[in-house]
Amino acid sequence: MFQSLTDKFSRVFKQLRGHGKVREKDIQEAMKQVRRALLEADVNYKVTKELVERLSERSLGRKVLDSLTPDQQIIKIVHEELVRVLGGEVSPFHLSGAPAGVVVCGLQGAGKTSFVAKLAVSLKSKGRKPLLVAADVHRLAAVKQLCVLAEQSGISVYAPGVDVPAEKIVRDAVKKAKKEFYDTLIVDTAGRLHIDREMMDELKAIKEEIHPEETLLVLDSMAGQEAVNVAGKFKEEIDFSGIVLSKLDGDARGGAALSVTAVTGMPVKFITVGENIADLERFYPDRMAGRILGMGDVLSLVEKAQDAMDEEKVKELERKLRKNAFTLEDFLDQLQRLKKMGSIEQLAAMIPGLKSRVSQTGVDEDRIKKIEAIIKSMTLEERQSAQIINGSRRKRIASGSGSSLREVNSLLKQFSEMKKMVKNFSKLTRGGNPMGFPLN
Repeated sequence: MFQSLTDKFSRVFKQLRGHGKVREKDIQEAMKQVRRALLEADVNYKVTKELVERLSERSLGRKVLDSLTPDQQIIKIVHEELVRVLGGEVSPFHLSGAPAGVVVCGLQGAGKTSFVAKLAVSLKSKGRKPLLVAADVHRLAAVKQLCVLAEQSGISVYAPGVDVPAEKIVRDAVKKAKKEFYDTLIVDTAGRLHIDREMMDELKAIKEEIHPEETLLVLDSMAGQEAVNVAGKFKEEIDFSGIVLSKLDGDARGGAALSVTAVTGMPVKFITVGENIADLERFYPDRMAGRILGMGDVLSLVEKAQDAMDEEKVKELERKLRKNAFTLEDFLDQLQRLKKMGSIEQLAAMIPGLKSRVSQTGVDEDRIKKIEAIIKSMTLEERQSAQIINGSRRKRIASGSGSSLREVNSLLKQFSEMKKMVKNFSKLTRGGNPMGFPLN
């Protein structure tokens, strides 16, 4: 996400850091590089022009020029201005009706249907009871996709088929929700390859049936400024409440994210950052600005960890570690919980200073998949008692996981060494007194 833009900003700040005292011409040169970086990231020209003018004006103030740490002052100014361009405050997403309606719209291929499922899973985890509504009557594949995602996620879906008018589907879904006590209706509407009159009229009719509290427009962030143009055209026709930027984990240069609110005046409420059903995040302008500048986003990382980790599981894991009873089964469980939080690169981007290191060294995600495959090829007894895995068992595990015997041996050796390390550490921290040091 924004890797190229982040790298360019880092180079600008590094150059400023190399000066004991920053002069006006240093700042002017830095602003030229910032302008070039923004335009190369496909940020709207007018947005770029206004942003650079504000940055130049604030950076050339006496407080910055006379400062002992001008690079830090300028980073602070850039962060504040990026937050402003991204919308300032986080936009609320409140559902209070019974049932509360959410209409999701957008062009075909923007990631609309997968977002609908991700939103439902997110709301369910927060205690709501959502019902998905398959109202894309123009594309059978969209209905099937929504049904598959709903089944995989344990979410209810109302999908009478493509032979029923979209307005009637929504009307009947409202009745079903009231009768069966669903508190949230999420409507997946039809997408087109381009905006047309039929599409807009159908959307208006659907909104009349459900009177949604939220109408969300899904934009493909990889489409760059075209996504911003789509948002402008939708705004002319439909009264939507917020924007969803999809596919921010792809090769998106960042232009749509940095431009859409400034151009349309509409807030970004969610972003999707992967294909997994849990890869959905609320949009926080200050956190996003921090990620763009390579400052990390620890708050979002903590929230992901809280969603992925059960408190009782954490306590049980701690007990096992202290008793040196940590097994390969526990190790597999932790790997799978880590995967729920996102890819290693996504998580690294949230930790200050780690993103650039991971980008340089690379992350072998295939290695993690290989470890999973090896452990899953073991019997439950073998996972819980790794010491019983002899030569013949190792050959069977290697064959079953598509791995080499060397890879299986390497994993078991590393696991054994980790257990020894944990055992030694547990001795030193016994009684809750790390290293035996006095507590007062």
